[in-house]
Amino acid sequence: MSKIRVKNIKTELLSKQFYTLNKVTFDYLMKNEEWVTQVRECYDRGDGAGILLYNKEKGSIILTRQFRMPTYINGNSDGFLVEICAGLLDKDQPEACIIRETEEEVGYRLKSVKKVYEAYSSPGVMTEKMHFFIGEYSNNMKVNAGGGLESEHEDIEVMEIPFKEAIEMLNSGKIEDTRTIVLLQYAIIHKLL
Repeated sequence: MSKIRVKNIKTELLSKQFYTLNKVTFDYLMKNEEWVTQVRECYDRGDGAGILLYNKEKGSIILTRQFRMPTYINGNSDGFLVEICAGLLDKDQPEACIIRETEEEVGYRLKSVKKVYEAYSSPGVMTEKMHFFIGEYSNNMKVNAGGGLESEHEDIEVMEIPFKEAIEMLNSGKIEDTRTIVLLQYAIIHKLL
């Protein structure tokens, strides 16, 4: 049994606008057996799910392109990122979430998906755990144009591209979203296409 290395946790709410930002103060037991007080800001936006949609017959995948303000602030000249389809869990399970998000964002109604990973997004500051899926799509699954929900002010461009082109974009630095990189590498390792 491992020793408990954290105690006296105190949480102070700093912001609860769109998501929750807490200041957490706690005592932490160092390797040298000394207790030290540490302070961290923890951002809670809920957990998420993302999917790499692929079509073996066409040798293609579906990605999205949308504006991301934090990237714009941090040097992305136009603020747009090429990404997998993804979204936050609304009180539902990851699988149900990603099937719903796929229809909203890219217009395909999937019957099944396969979970391949789950991982913390940025564990030094965020509580979010991301659930990674893959799913095959075909033209007969297309039920709408996608683009996201107007009620959420989503403005999503749907991109169906050859898998080889996506790998070229990855290797040339045109894909900078970690979630997308993870699933493209999964596709390469497991020879999905």
